Amino acid sequence: MKREHIGLFFATLKAANPMPVTELEYTSVFELLTAVLLSAQATDVSVNKATRRLFPVANTPQAILNLGVDRLEAYIKTIGLYHSKAKNLLATCEMLIAQHGGQVPRTREALEKLPGVGRKTANVVLNTAFGEAVMAVDTHIFRVSNRTGLAPGKNVQEVEQKLMQRIPTEYLIDAHHWLILLGRYVCIARKPLCWQCAVAPFCDYQPKTEPPPA
Repeated sequence: MKREHIGLFFATLKAANPMPVTELEYTSVFELLTAVLLSAQATDVSVNKATRRLFPVANTPQAILNLGVDRLEAYIKTIGLYHSKAKNLLATCEMLIAQHGGQVPRTREALEKLPGVGRKTANVVLNTAFGEAVMAVDTHIFRVSNRTGLAPGKNVQEVEQKLMQRIPTEYLIDAHHWLILLGRYVCIARKPLCWQCAVAPFCDYQPKTEPPPA
């Protein structure tokens, strides 16, 4: 993607969705952290179904700890890898209480020390909860960045670095959500829906796909 097209690419995404938000459901920073931790290798839809049952019962670190592993697993067992996620969430709650007064820390270093929290999860929390201009690269953003030519890279670290360099400053805070939504619903994995894509004129992907016959 030509550098002069990048601003037009994001201006188009912004015009269609001026205030993008995550599709994970949450009402506090801790709920967001929990939802993102549970979302690894799972869909937002499946996570939301589980947290709609979990959060009314337990939505603080102490309340999660009070559940214990068996009761916690009962709430999240519909999500993939729920055994390890329950273990990590309980350990994270213990650390939040012991080291952070029960609050979610606002630095990447502290977030990444929490069990089950890697760079991507930390970036989601920093961006979505605290409004920091960081980029969490998931499978959707990795695919879109490479397919469109926006920020091609062989791994998520390379793509993240290029995105941070290439995206104009005024679009950085919301770029994470725009790119995820584009990849989730239009620039999908098997066959992108180019005929539905508002940013197709700025995209390097060839050949563009055509709509199926009526």
